[in-house]
Amino acid sequence: MEIGIVGLPNVGKSTLFNALTGAGAAAENFPFTTIEPNVGVVPLPDPRLDVLSRANDSRRVVPAGLRFVDIAGLVKGASQGEGLGNKFLSHIRAVEAIVHVVRCFRDENVVNVTGDLSPVRAAEIIETELLLADLQQAQKAMAKWEKMAKVGQKDAKAKFAALRDVAGQLNEGVAVRRQKDVDREVIREFAFLTDKPLLYVANTDEENTSEELLTQLRDRAREEGAEVVVMCAKMEAEIVQLPDEDRSEYYAAAGIRQPGLASLAQAGQKLLDLVCFFTSGEKETRAWLVASGTKAPRAAGKIHSDIERGFIRAEVYGYEDLRRFGSFKALQEQGLVRLEGKDYVIQEGDVAHFRFNV
Repeated sequence: MEIGIVGLPNVGKSTLFNALTGAGAAAENFPFTTIEPNVGVVPLPDPRLDVLSRANDSRRVVPAGLRFVDIAGLVKGASQGEGLGNKFLSHIRAVEAIVHVVRCFRDENVVNVTGDLSPVRAAEIIETELLLADLQQAQKAMAKWEKMAKVGQKDAKAKFAALRDVAGQLNEGVAVRRQKDVDREVIREFAFLTDKPLLYVANTDEENTSEELLTQLRDRAREEGAEVVVMCAKMEAEIVQLPDEDRSEYYAAAGIRQPGLASLAQAGQKLLDLVCFFTSGEKETRAWLVASGTKAPRAAGKIHSDIERGFIRAEVYGYEDLRRFGSFKALQEQGLVRLEGKDYVIQEGDVAHFRFNV
């Protein structure tokens, strides 16, 4: 699963990507620095890994990771081919969720393509272009399915009706994710841009950021059913260049309890509706992310396809139980280690050992 980082040019998308991945993606003061999207896997900080590794004397620890894609800056008119136009939109269509970076900083040395500092206006420009692109897609698909619907094909009738409902609300400026009374099972296959889960990042100054601007963006996000993560991408990008031992001191001196990157990674996990489970033993302790509702065999397949194919059962205990009792042996004595079958749904914080035979 990938999360696309989008926004107008010069809002700090590539700077944020640099901070997230330490990949050194180009971040220059002119539009369209990013043409082909950069992709990076961002480790998800999780203190539970340290507890598990100590309890099981693990030789190494491997955190879970989220894939972020740095997509080129959008301009007004992209749905009509302006800027990178359709190429940009195709990159968004390929990801599962959207992080929309909004400029909330003042810097005379960095061109502001909107002319003024208005996060709501900037958000509306992006949303409008995505709405227009979705409307074009819906209308094109309607024309295709209408012909088959008229000759009585049941599947075509359902698709045409669902698309008609979607197009009608798009015409009224309602993003697909907020639309009511639409057949979600039918429209899922069309992967509408405005149906993707959305998260805003308010890219701020290191200090003197206007609370009024942040309040405006939060109000806008609330209408969309989205959250806002506030962070200074420039500062975070500078901090990740420091040695690990110096970073915590820098955050403490700046009065930052939780780094913006950690907040974003956690928000990204929630945005994709993922749960985290662990495998832990002497060799390694590792975190894995799977979609909420994933059953044990599919989760085992994240480790290796052979484990899924030959799945027998899963030996499972909860992280919180281990933290409380301190050891696997104590959990066994308390009857807190369970054997689960193929229909078991993996829960947040599960520690699993999969038994299989191929």
